[in-house]
Amino acid sequence: MATERTFPDSFIDEDPQKALEELNDALKGDADNAEWICQRAYAHILLKNYSSAVDDAKRAEQLKPSLPLAFMRTGIAEYHLNNFQSAHAAFTKGHQLDTSDNSYEIWIKRCEEMLDEMLPNSGDTRAPAAPNVKHDWYQTESQIIITVMAKNVPKDGVCVNFMEKELSASIRLASGDTHNLHFHLLHPIIPEQSNFKILTTKVEMKMKKTDAIRWEKLEGEGQESSIKHFNPNQYPTSSHYTRKWDKMVVDISEEEKNEKLEGDAALNKLFQQIYSDGSDEVKRAMNKSFMESAGTVLSTNWKDVAKRKVDASPPDDVELKKF
Repeated sequence: MATERTFPDSFIDEDPQKALEELNDALKGDADNAEWICQRAYAHILLKNYSSAVDDAKRAEQLKPSLPLAFMRTGIAEYHLNNFQSAHAAFTKGHQLDTSDNSYEIWIKRCEEMLDEMLPNSGDTRAPAAPNVKHDWYQTESQIIITVMAKNVPKDGVCVNFMEKELSASIRLASGDTHNLHFHLLHPIIPEQSNFKILTTKVEMKMKKTDAIRWEKLEGEGQESSIKHFNPNQYPTSSHYTRKWDKMVVDISEEEKNEKLEGDAALNKLFQQIYSDGSDEVKRAMNKSFMESAGTVLSTNWKDVAKRKVDASPPDDVELKKF
């Protein structure tokens, strides 16, 4: 018996147009396959063919009413068509079928906020706008870090859903407003090794990279994001921060400076400080020695490492394995 072909999200994320063509071919032989039709809706969403996505997702709902993902696809497509009432109904039904997926709650909240904005206000008075929350992202060799600069967020006021190539977050601000984030990530992450932390001046979300590669941007092709990449080496002294950011960033810097670290965390912070304050030659030396030695050597002497390949030098009790 032949195994039925599958079209996982990761396959569609890689090349939505190619996935759409292959799904079209597959559906010629099995036109009522609800899972395939549901995934074709996802390909349409990535390609911003939202009307076609709605048609496919609703068809999948009819063929398999117990499929929660079909209602998720319907809701997202309807949301992008500004049909917030229909999107809300789809997300609500999907959440009833799959109560373990809290991303439905985030989307439901978004729809309710959009519907509230559309309600007419008596006397032409407008509801006060939500505060402008600044956020940015940066990366290390193994992690992607998104920082939302919001003060005094309640300890129970953050809901984050880490997925392989998506991040959804809902943050309840001290003012009572809700700040939502949703990203289609450029590369996959490891959700089980990702986490978030609430500090007095910010919320920090750390995503574990699947591969130790440099991300050129946060989101995938066709995704327009307002969140900018933050280069921690762009402004090496605190005085420059005050010209680029507001006092909130200075507060964050002070909080991190006063944070007491121990063991590996303290050592890593020391290396980061050396790199941040170092000259261009020091940074080149650290990068070259670290990469060529598979992370076992970290030199600041550019004159030395510039003229040779830095060999790996693991501790005596550690065996270096090559992959």
